[in-house]
Amino acid sequence: MRKYYILILLLVTVIFASCENIFSPSLDESGSSNIISDQMTVDGVYTNFKYAYTFKDTSVYSGLLSDDFLFTYKDYETGFDVSWDKQTEMRTTSRLFQNSQKTDIIWNNITVYMGDSLNVNVKRGFNLTVTFNPSNVVRLFGFADMNLSRPDVNSPWRIKKWRDESF
Repeated sequence: MRKYYILILLLVTVIFASCENIFSPSLDESGSSNIISDQMTVDGVYTNFKYAYTFKDTSVYSGLLSDDFLFTYKDYETGFDVSWDKQTEMRTTSRLFQNSQKTDIIWNNITVYMGDSLNVNVKRGFNLTVTFNPSNVVRLFGFADMNLSRPDVNSPWRIKKWRDESF
């Protein structure tokens, strides 16, 4: 009988030692699941932009913009273009993130992509949904015409100019 007891105890020990704890899964260290990019590619800029809006992360958003950033949109009431710098963009975006329950951006097809390894112009469609509360949801769609630049090929891309062409 003692022989069976030791055998069962040994078998149970082997079984438990070979199992993973389902309440403490191992970390995925493959590097394939990163949701924040290093912005060494133009696509990485758009990945980080989506992340910043989804998680309302002003730190990531600030890292997308060059120090001499310029945002421009058409004020259809006056018929004139309105522009502002990085500091104003950060204040505006921070207020948007603070006053909304959810922000979601979907990047659509690229219609223009031209440039070189240091400066590119990308015009891309987007759908932006901002939920302030369940009865106040704003949906915008249109194009973001962006100029991205970097000082050298070993530096990350930053948005230098953004012309909003939303409807």
